Amino acid sequence: MNNCCMIPVVKSAQDYQAYRISPGDTNRLAIVFDPAIANVSLTFCIEIFEVGGKTPPNRHQWAVEMFFVLKGEGLASCDGKTVSIRAGDSLLVPPTGIHEIRNTGNGRLYTLCFMVPNEDFAELIRSGIPVELDEEDFRVLSRTDALVTC
Repeated sequence: MNNCCMIPVVKSAQDYQAYRISPGDTNRLAIVFDPAIANVSLTFCIEIFEVGGKTPPNRHQWAVEMFFVLKGEGLASCDGKTVSIRAGDSLLVPPTGIHEIRNTGNGRLYTLCFMVPNEDFAELIRSGIPVELDEEDFRVLSRTDALVTC
């Protein structure tokens, strides 16, 4: 049995660094954990799509990419197959699948995005343009947008 214990890394939404990979992108990625922080080959981020926003079609040679929809609705395509996605849905994209996600809702689309192994995903994100998260982003990420007030 391994008696080694790693001290957990705890972050809050205010700690996340967000980027647009390219200037014309309509989605932003806020890195939560990556190999530099977690010391393992994974990337976990929040992907935020503006109304009408989408990822460019892309693929990964070895990595599996997983999405969980926090808020909003859209379409997910992989290798010519398209499905509707909405809050609470999960999506698993296999290696080599050419895929994209598109926001078809009236508000922003928020997804949790995991990539294992990292396959230089975190490095690609960090090579992009730093951007700020705004009040709406913080409300969604802290789930205060879901609180019912009386």
